[in-house]
Amino acid sequence: MSKGIGVVGLYVRDQEEALRFYVDKLGFRVHTDARNGDYRWLTVQHPEQPSFQLGLFLPGPPVHDVATAQALQEIVAKGAMPPLVLHVDDCRGDYARLHALGVEFTQEPVDRYGNVDATFRDPSGNGWKMIQAASR
Repeated sequence: MSKGIGVVGLYVRDQEEALRFYVDKLGFRVHTDARNGDYRWLTVQHPEQPSFQLGLFLPGPPVHDVATAQALQEIVAKGAMPPLVLHVDDCRGDYARLHALGVEFTQEPVDRYGNVDATFRDPSGNGWKMIQAASR
């Protein structure tokens, strides 16, 4: 039987650039960094979610042909992929910290439906919604 989802992948334009962003700016940890020829399986995890990995994958062989890889890179760069959601305790404080580190925000923190949320992008164009849930 299935035990749940273990890895969700993101396409990135440069794995080293993505690794620096997710580790140095967002505070994720490297889980797996394995190579097989030119292919690299690179995953990170949030320190408070050790059973879940975020894959930072480069489109290309052996999974994609050159044309498909290029199309995927273009779609990601446009911000067309669905956003991921990061739950935080202090959206405004995390916004200030990440903004100071050079994270590209497309929406500053706003109050919405009792929550506070902000939106940012990783260096490849993947969108993130950062949400501070309403106090209950």
